Amino acid sequence: MVDSLGPRMKFAVVAPSTNTSVEPEYAAMQPRGVTNHFSRIAIPDTKVTDDDSFMVMLQSIRDATFDAVDVSMSMEPGCVIMGMSAETFWDGAEGAERLHKKMVERTGGVPVIMGSTAVDAAIKAYEQHGKPIRKIGIITPYMPVGDRNVQKFFEDQGYEVVNLVGLKSPSPMLIAHESKKVLKDAAIAVSEGVDAIIQAGTNLAFAEVAAIAEFWLEKPVIAINTATYWHALRTMGITDQMDGFGTLLSKY
Repeated sequence: MVDSLGPRMKFAVVAPSTNTSVEPEYAAMQPRGVTNHFSRIAIPDTKVTDDDSFMVMLQSIRDATFDAVDVSMSMEPGCVIMGMSAETFWDGAEGAERLHKKMVERTGGVPVIMGSTAVDAAIKAYEQHGKPIRKIGIITPYMPVGDRNVQKFFEDQGYEVVNLVGLKSPSPMLIAHESKKVLKDAAIAVSEGVDAIIQAGTNLAFAEVAAIAEFWLEKPVIAINTATYWHALRTMGITDQMDGFGTLLSKY
């Protein structure tokens, strides 16, 4: 159902309460007549120092996600976007499929867009207009356990993960504090010998950096927030193009 301010689409976006990047990045990509409405997954800003503490943080997200989804459904969105990343990669392609099924069941059939599968769709869009993408470099804010699950997802899809940089951000909130310089250096570090660069972790403010890096590196650089919002728009039949966020939004 649409309304007077969102006559084309109302998106419900479910994101962790610690996340301060996905909302402004989605807002910057929002076409006229489309509105974004955030429902927060309430989690504490726990310290993340190793795999065990990363799993504590992830479990906090799992425990609160469906409550946030239920809240978001009260405004009758046309589509639900999962503005969170790690869980959408967990257990590879099979895990992503299971999560998507659970989410659609929870929304009562309202379409659900997830970061992992949105990035895969973005890769395929680049392939349709250019060279095949088989070798990829990955940037995450995660600890190794998170990195392994992101890698598994892409390997399940048939890609070879050549390079991976996990930034090991010290808390879910502090992911958003990683500087553009850190993100630029990470993009350069994973760029050698790959067909494309992929970034996971929706609280990394990577959309602008990705667009700049794509121009200089002359290969696809896919920010998860850009890919997810693009995939939501295109899934719902909204084909508006926009400059400033790389080839994905400006041409595909």
